[in-house]
Amino acid sequence: MIFLTISLLVMVIITLIVYNVHIQKKIESFNNLNAKINNLSVLQDFMKLAGEEDSVENKLKRMNEVVIDKYDIKYSTIVVFDGAEYVIKASNVDEKHHETLVNLHNEEIFQDSVSTATPKYVTIENENEKLPYQKTEMGRAKSAMFFPLYIDNIYIGYWIMESGQMHAFDHVDTTIIEVVKDNIISILQTVSYQDTIENIDKIDKFTALHTAEYLYGKAKKIMDQFATSAVCMFRIANIEEINEQFSRQMGNEIITQVAKIVNGKMAKNYIFVRYMGPKFVIVFSGVEENAVDQFLRILKDEIESLEIVEDSGEEPQEENQEYANELIASPKVNFVVSTYYKGTGIEQLTKRLEEYIDSAPKTENQVNYI
Repeated sequence: MIFLTISLLVMVIITLIVYNVHIQKKIESFNNLNAKINNLSVLQDFMKLAGEEDSVENKLKRMNEVVIDKYDIKYSTIVVFDGAEYVIKASNVDEKHHETLVNLHNEEIFQDSVSTATPKYVTIENENEKLPYQKTEMGRAKSAMFFPLYIDNIYIGYWIMESGQMHAFDHVDTTIIEVVKDNIISILQTVSYQDTIENIDKIDKFTALHTAEYLYGKAKKIMDQFATSAVCMFRIANIEEINEQFSRQMGNEIITQVAKIVNGKMAKNYIFVRYMGPKFVIVFSGVEENAVDQFLRILKDEIESLEIVEDSGEEPQEENQEYANELIASPKVNFVVSTYYKGTGIEQLTKRLEEYIDSAPKTENQVNYI
């Protein structure tokens, strides 16, 4: 009887063990599937961020927030070399620690990691220790993983994630973290082009207006707040004649005065830039193409009523010829207007407008719609 009871118990235990193993495998399978779904979700979030109309700085901050949230990381910091110095692109660490974080590449413990493009894991062994790169701080971070970032074998900076617990990353799935790192590199590469556009914008010295590059960065964000916007390019059609008949200095003065007239009539959401040479662009944000016609015709009349006087240096022949020694230059302007649709390429539209302006007869000065 006792033998039978023991046998039954053994069978029950074996059955439970087999069942537990089966359940454990299912849990592991579920966790792996869950991790894959999570990775896909992170990748989708990253790609969505990359495509949004927002500044590079905000995109990187939001990307860092996604990493922290999705992978339950205490601290995450992305540091990039901008060509002159190391700068923090995104971090949830208090600013008082930023000086330490932007100099991690100088720390001996991470130099091999940078040179070999391999991650580095550091942790303390007891509460009285601090991580090797920490200067005065203790307690904030007790373990960290350091990842050098490379684009096409070119070192561009690093990502460090930190925890307030010792040995926090002992059992972390490095495959998942590598996916995160690769996604960080991808979005850094994607937004680097946007960063270039945002920082290439200059101010024209004659007119104090933004140059054409402004349209493709900050101005586009304003335009994309609306479904459509009317975009107008105009050219001082007789600028070459003015330069030849008077002087290039007179031509520059004409350009400056025309810019002043137009700039004085710009509403808050309108955008006015010196596109190139005697060509300018006005963006009527959120305004339909047919609604700008009267404004442009009034503007054209005002511009063409401008008279710039140049002294010829000759004495008047008679007493009543007080203006005989003065030469007067007046601009003639040619306008072309089209519609910009939210999310489309403003550079393609301005190129089309420019092609029309450049191919138009030099004597043409009217308001055209294409």
